[in-house]
Amino acid sequence: MTAAVGQSGNATAVAVNVGVILDLNRRTDVAQVGLSCVEMAVSEFYDAHPNYTTRIVIATRDSGGDVVQAAASALDLINNVQVQAILGPETSMQANFLIPLGEKAQIPVISFSASSPTLASIRSPYFFRATQKDSTQVNAIAAIVKAFSWRQVVPIYVDNAYGEGIVPSLVDSLDAVDARVPYRSAISASATDDQIGQELYKLMTMQTRVFVVHMAPNLGARLFAKAKEVEMMSPGYVWIVTDGITGFLNSIDSSVLESMQGVLGVKPHVPRTKEVLEFRSRWKRKFQRDHPEILDADLNSYGLWAYDATVALATAIEKAGQATNFTFLNNSSSSNADLDRIRASSSGPNLALELSRAKFAGLSGEFAMEPDGQLKGSAYEVVNVNGNGGRVVGYWTRGGGLARELANESTATVIWPGDAAAVPKGFQMPTSGKKLRIGVPVKDGFSEFVSVTTDPETNKTSVTGYCIDIFEAVVQTLPYALPFEYVPFANATGDSAGTYNDLVYQVFLGNFDAVVGDTTVIANRSNYVDFTLPYTESGVSMVVPVRPDGSKNAWLFLKPLTWDLWMTTFLFFLFIGFVVWVLEHRISKDFRGPPSHQAGTSLWFSFSTMVFAHRENVVSNLARTVVIIWCFVVLILTQSYTASFTSLLTVQRLQPTVTDINELLRKGEFVGYQDGSFVVGLLKRIGFRDDRLVPYDNSDHCDTLFGQGRIAAAFDEIPYIKLFLAKHCSKYMMTDPSYKTDGFGFVFPKGSVLVPDISRAVLNVTEGDKMTKIEEAWFGKNSRCPESSTSVSPGGQLGLNSFWSLFLIAGVAAVSALIIFAATFVYQHRQILLQQQEGEDNSQSKPSFWRRIMRLLRTFDKKDLKCHTFRDDNRVGNNEVNLVSLNVMSPSAYSVQTEFPVDSSTAAAATPPPIDSSTELHYNDNVEAQGVEISIDLHQNFSGAGQIDDGYDNDEITRH
Repeated sequence: MTAAVGQSGNATAVAVNVGVILDLNRRTDVAQVGLSCVEMAVSEFYDAHPNYTTRIVIATRDSGGDVVQAAASALDLINNVQVQAILGPETSMQANFLIPLGEKAQIPVISFSASSPTLASIRSPYFFRATQKDSTQVNAIAAIVKAFSWRQVVPIYVDNAYGEGIVPSLVDSLDAVDARVPYRSAISASATDDQIGQELYKLMTMQTRVFVVHMAPNLGARLFAKAKEVEMMSPGYVWIVTDGITGFLNSIDSSVLESMQGVLGVKPHVPRTKEVLEFRSRWKRKFQRDHPEILDADLNSYGLWAYDATVALATAIEKAGQATNFTFLNNSSSSNADLDRIRASSSGPNLALELSRAKFAGLSGEFAMEPDGQLKGSAYEVVNVNGNGGRVVGYWTRGGGLARELANESTATVIWPGDAAAVPKGFQMPTSGKKLRIGVPVKDGFSEFVSVTTDPETNKTSVTGYCIDIFEAVVQTLPYALPFEYVPFANATGDSAGTYNDLVYQVFLGNFDAVVGDTTVIANRSNYVDFTLPYTESGVSMVVPVRPDGSKNAWLFLKPLTWDLWMTTFLFFLFIGFVVWVLEHRISKDFRGPPSHQAGTSLWFSFSTMVFAHRENVVSNLARTVVIIWCFVVLILTQSYTASFTSLLTVQRLQPTVTDINELLRKGEFVGYQDGSFVVGLLKRIGFRDDRLVPYDNSDHCDTLFGQGRIAAAFDEIPYIKLFLAKHCSKYMMTDPSYKTDGFGFVFPKGSVLVPDISRAVLNVTEGDKMTKIEEAWFGKNSRCPESSTSVSPGGQLGLNSFWSLFLIAGVAAVSALIIFAATFVYQHRQILLQQQEGEDNSQSKPSFWRRIMRLLRTFDKKDLKCHTFRDDNRVGNNEVNLVSLNVMSPSAYSVQTEFPVDSSTAAAATPPPIDSSTELHYNDNVEAQGVEISIDLHQNFSGAGQIDDGYDNDEITRH
C-alpha cells in the first residue's frame, strides 16, 4: 500500500509501509533502544536525501515476548497494513516463525537482534540478519581459553533455542584449541533462585573452574548474584559471558555489577568514530525526551545495528522503487484464514536483491551482507568487569586473533574474580567432593612394581610398589592437594578382573578417575584415555638362555681382528716391502743380489717390522720416513690386537641360544609372555600361532618354563626383563630384536586437566634423586647384569673402520716417497730418454721408446756409485781396476772387433791408454758407440787410471 505523503521538489514521495515487531510491552533494552534508533534513522536518512522518491512509514507492533503474538503481529502487518518489509523480531525463537511468513509474502524480514546460529539453516532469501550471529563470538571465546591454557570449559546457557543454538559452535571452537567440555549446564529461563543454586553447587563438586555464560541479562543477573552467594566468585574461578550480557553492562544495576567483578566478556567492536559519538549525543537527548522515566539508558550495539539496518532498507526501497511498484499480487484463495489470505509482494524479489547488495560505512562499522543474508563478521572486544562497568582488555579479529591493541585503542589489565591478579589455573580439586578413584592392577607376579595385599584381620587393602611410590612422589610435587584413594581392579574373589586393556577401559567408562601401575603407553589405548609422560624405559625385547662361548678353538687368534682388517694389513706389509726395496735397491747392499734374494729380503724386512726385528740397513731418507710411519701403525695394531686377544682369552663370554626371531618362527618354537600383557598381541602380529604362546605369571614361573624346556624364548617389556635378569643373571640374557614402546605412564580420562601438571611433575621426579632412591629401594643397587653377560656383540672385534686413518697416512707417505724417487731418478738420467744413435748412413735417429725404457730400468738395477755407501769401496787400495767382463773375445790385452770398416780416426780413438803393471782391469760389456760394437776383456796390471768412453754415463773403470 503506497500513498503520496508530501512534496519533495517536483516529485511526490511514495510512502512505503514497513513493519517493526519488538517486545515493546516488556520494555527491554533491545526494544526501546532499537525502536528509537529506527525512528531516528528514518528521520535523518530522508533529511539527508530530500529528493528521494520513496519514504518509509513505520508501523509498530508489540510481540509481547511471545512467539504466537509475534506471528500474529506479522500476519496483521502483511494482510492489513501491506508492509513491504519487517524490521524485527527481537528474539531468535520469534524469527523462526516470522521467516516462513516473510518468504510466503515475499517481503524481507530484517532482524537486528536475533543471533542464534540455527536461523542460518533456514536459508530463506528473504531473511537478513543485521547483527552478528552467536557462532562468530565463540571463536573469540576459544582464543581466550587458548591464551590462558585452560583445558576444560563448562558452558552455562539458558534452556531455549537462543541458548542451545550457541552450544554446538562453542564446543567445536573449544575442541579446535584442545579444550574439552566435560559438562553442559542448561538453566531454564523460569528457574527459581533455589534451582540456580542447586546447579551451581553441582558445578562446585567438579574440577572445572572455567564457565562460559550465554543467556539474557535478566537471568544472568540472578545467576551471578547466586554465584557470589555460594562463593563461586572467589579466586580460582573464571567466568566468561557472551555479548548477550556484555552488550548491556552499562545498563545493568550496580548491585548486579558488584557480583560480577572479575568477569570476562566479549562483544562486537564498534569504532569510536566522530559520527558515533555525535549520534550517541543526539540519541540520548531523544531517548530521555521520549522516556523521561528511564535515567540510566545507554546506547548499545543493537541500537546501532537497528539504525544501520533501517538505512540499508531505505536505500534498497529507493533503488527497487525505480524498477517496480510496491503492490501485492492478487490471491485467488477463497479461505478467510489469515495464512491463506497472504498475498505476495510484487516488489519483494527486487527489494531482497537490493538488500543483499547493500554495502556502506555504518555507525556499527562496515555494513555488508554475506550471500546467505548474514552480516559480515567484525572484530570483538574483550571486556573485564571491574568497578561500575567493563574495561577493554583486548581485541580479537578473525585474521589476527587476540591482541592487546586495535587501531591504537588502549587496553587495561585483567582483574580476576576475588580481585586476584594471578591467572586462575582453570581447575581445582574439590575439597567437598569425592576423592579420585585410582584403579590399580591386581597381579601375582612382579610385585616389585605393584602389589595389592589385604589384611585378613582388618580386611584393609594395602597397595605398594615401585609404580605406587613414583605416583605418590609425583603428587607431592604438585602445587595443590590431590585427594585420592586406591581401588584394586579385582573381582569378588580378589583375583584380577581382567587384562590391562580392560583396566584402562574402565577409565574411559568413568568407573575410575585414573589408573596407576605398570601400564604401558601404547597407541590403541590412547584412543580412549590420556597418558602422562612415561617414567620408565621403553621397549619390548626377547630373553633367551645362554651357553658358554664355543669360539675358544685353535683359530681363536684370528678373532680379534675382522677379515677386512687382516687383509688390509697383509696387503700393506707387501706394499711397504716393495716401496722400501724400490727406494733402497740402488744404494743399499742389503737390497741387492739375485732376484730371489732381493724378494726375500724385502718381505723379511716388511714383516719383521711387526715384531720390530728388522736388521737391514736403510740408507734413503725417503725410505726411513716410510718405515718410521709404518712402524707407528704397526705399533698401534699390535697393541690393540694384544689387548683384544687378551680379553678373549681371559674374560668369560656367554652366547645366546637364539639370536634371530625368524629362527623361532621357522622352527615353530614355543615362546613365553607375561599373562595379561599387551605383548601377546604383538607376538601374534609378528606371526606366532596361538598354540605356540605360553603365559607365565612371574619371574620364577618363567624360569621354570625355561628349565623344563617348554619355551625357547620369552618376550616382555624391558623393566620386567631387567628385574628377571637381576635374579637369573648367569642363565639368561636379553637380545634383539627390540620393539619400541613408550614405557609406563599414568592413565587419566581423555582431556583431563591433570595430565599436563602430572606430566611436569613426572619430569621433576625422574630428573632428581628421588627416582634413584625409589629404584634402589625396590630393585637394589646391583639390579643390572654385568655387561659381559648380556652382550651378544661379536666380542670386541677390531675392524678397519677403527684404523683406516692410520692406513691412509702410511699409504700417502709411501706413495709420495715413490713419486719423489721416480721423479728424481728420471730427471738424473733424462739423457737416456733423449739418447740418439748414428745409423748406417750416419743419420741421427732415436732408439725405440721401449729400448730406452729398458735401458732406464737396467740403469736402475745398477748400483748408484755416487752414493756415499759405495764411495769407500771406490778408494784405491791396490790400484786394481775391475772392468766387468761382458764378452770375452780373446786373451789379448785389448781386443776390438768391428762389424764394418772403420776409418783411421775411429781406430785411433779405440787405442787403449797405457796400462800399468800394478793395475788389473776387468771389463766385460757390450758397448755401442758410433755404430761400433766393442768386446773387451782386460786382465792386465798397469799403472795409472783408464776410462773407456762408450757414450754412456757411469761406465767407468773402477780401481781396486
